[in-house]
Amino acid sequence: MKEFFIGLFLGIVLTLATVWYFAVGRNQPQVRHAQDVAAAKVTETIEAVDAKLTAWHLTTPEIKADLARTGKVVRRSAQEWGAQAAHVASDAAITAKIKAKFAADKQLSALSIAVNTTDGHVTLAGAVASHDLIARAMAHALETDGVRDVTSNLLVRK
Repeated sequence: MKEFFIGLFLGIVLTLATVWYFAVGRNQPQVRHAQDVAAAKVTETIEAVDAKLTAWHLTTPEIKADLARTGKVVRRSAQEWGAQAAHVASDAAITAKIKAKFAADKQLSALSIAVNTTDGHVTLAGAVASHDLIARAMAHALETDGVRDVTSNLLVRK
């Protein structure tokens, strides 16, 4: 019985807090400012990702052209070779970091993309829903420390 009243009380408190937020709280200047700042950060992040995809030639038309021409997509990492030599990461660690990035990305499935790393050369294989997701997967791999280049054998599911 005690648990029932605690749950009831907690439900009432949460309901009142929600009603207050939607009726009063979200119209306050501080809340509006925080929402505007968050929206600006999201826009900034999206623009940064788009700029990286363009710089790495990972746009949808470029991926389609590479797949039509060679059946795979290959890109080299922009990191300095000296930094590569200074920071020697094991292939297993590189693979684990890339898989973790795939798992954190809600649009990519870590289970449907195989990652193989040999001496910093990463190969991606499997199937994704679109050419844009091939670009996302390659971008995640290229951003990983220790990666020299990425070859994508990813196919687009039909």
